[in-house]
Amino acid sequence: MTEWDIKKLRILRTLAEQGTVTRTAEALHMTPSAVSQQLTNLARQLGVVLLEADGRRVRLTDAAHLVLRHTEAVFAQLERADAELAGYLAGDTGEVRVGAFSTAVPALVVPAVAALRRAHPGVEVRVRETEAAESYELLSAGGVDLALSLAAHAPTARDPRFTRVVLLEDPLDVALPPGHPLAAAEGLRLADLSGDPWIYGGSGPWSEIARSACETAGFVPEQAHSASGWTAILAMVEAGMGVALVPRMVSSRASGGTVRVLAHDRPTRHVIAAVRRGAESAPALSHVLAALREAAAARR
Repeated sequence: MTEWDIKKLRILRTLAEQGTVTRTAEALHMTPSAVSQQLTNLARQLGVVLLEADGRRVRLTDAAHLVLRHTEAVFAQLERADAELAGYLAGDTGEVRVGAFSTAVPALVVPAVAALRRAHPGVEVRVRETEAAESYELLSAGGVDLALSLAAHAPTARDPRFTRVVLLEDPLDVALPPGHPLAAAEGLRLADLSGDPWIYGGSGPWSEIARSACETAGFVPEQAHSASGWTAILAMVEAGMGVALVPRMVSSRASGGTVRVLAHDRPTRHVIAAVRRGAESAPALSHVLAALREAAAARR
C-alpha cells in the first residue's frame, strides 16, 4: 500500500495555495530547502512526479492535483477526529482563535464572546483582526480556527478546505451631512445622490463595494475624499465634506449627520463564517459558531 505522510501532504497543499516554495516556507515557518526536501521525499514515497520546472518556479503535475483531491478528504476526516477527541477529553472547554475583519469585531464577535462567558465560561476566545485574504491563509495554515469575512472576498462554497456559514445580510445605508437637502426626503434612492461628493476607500474591498453599488444604481461616484477607516469616513460626513455608504453594522455608531435607509435598490453585503472542513463539530468551536449566529440574529 502507498505510504501517505500527513506532514508532507500538508506541505504540498500549502504549496498549491501559496504558489512558490519560498512563500510556502514562510507560511509554514520552514526553510525553502526543507520544503523541497520534504516534497522530494513525498514524491518518492508515492512513486509519482509531483513537481516540474516552470522557469525559475515549480508547477504541480496532474498527479499532484490528483493527490490533493484525496488529501482534502483526509484532512477533513482528521479535523472531525480531532473535534471528537477534543469533545471527549475537554468536554465544554477549549480555546477558539477567531480572525475577523474590523467592523465584525464590535458588531458580532464582542457580543458573541460576552454571551459565551455567561453560557460556556470554559470556552476561551482569542480574537485577531485580519483582512479577508489573511484570515483564510491563517485558517488554512491552522493560525486561526474560525474566519469572519464578507462573502465577496471569501473562498467559494465549493472550496473543499472550508465549511462556510452565512451569518448576516448587512444592508448598506447612506450617511448624509447635517442639513443635507435630502435628509428627510421620502423614498430616497442611491441615484438621487449621484451629484454629491463621495467619501470611500482608495482601494480594497470597501472601495469595490461602494463603486459597484453606485454603478448598479446608474452612476459613477465622484470621489471627493478617500479613507479606509469608518471613524475617519463618518467624521468627514459629519463635517459636511461628502456622503458615504455605510454598513448597518457601522451606521448604528454614527453620532452626527443623518443616516438614511435606502428605500429602493438598497445594496447589501453578506457576512460569512468559515472553519476548516470537519472541525465544525468540535464542542468549543460549535459554541462559538452558535454565539455568532445569535449575535447576527439580534442585528436583523
